[in-house]
Amino acid sequence: MTITNRIDTFKVLVEKNPGNSLNRYGLANEYFKAAMYKEAIDEIGVYFTLKDDEGAAYRMLAEALLKLGRKGEAKEAYVKGIEAAYKHGHPGMAEEFDEAIQSID
Repeated sequence: MTITNRIDTFKVLVEKNPGNSLNRYGLANEYFKAAMYKEAIDEIGVYFTLKDDEGAAYRMLAEALLKLGRKGEAKEAYVKGIEAAYKHGHPGMAEEFDEAIQSID
């Protein structure tokens, strides 16, 4: 299955059930893999309205923002990811995000 087919599949799933956070995350992830960063960012934004993320979506958001040269927003996404990671008991992820913030020039 090609990336375009996976995007189309997730679009259909989202249309059928727009409140399903897993499908929203999946669509965002496929957009990200297809280098459709603006679309990924938009879809992650919807996902965040549906789900209390544990941190992973913040990584995708930050990386998409970095691809678009939006360094300040990427740092903010990592900071929110750190908060979410600690809240959900993922200190290793929080440390990873802190290192990522330090590496952004």
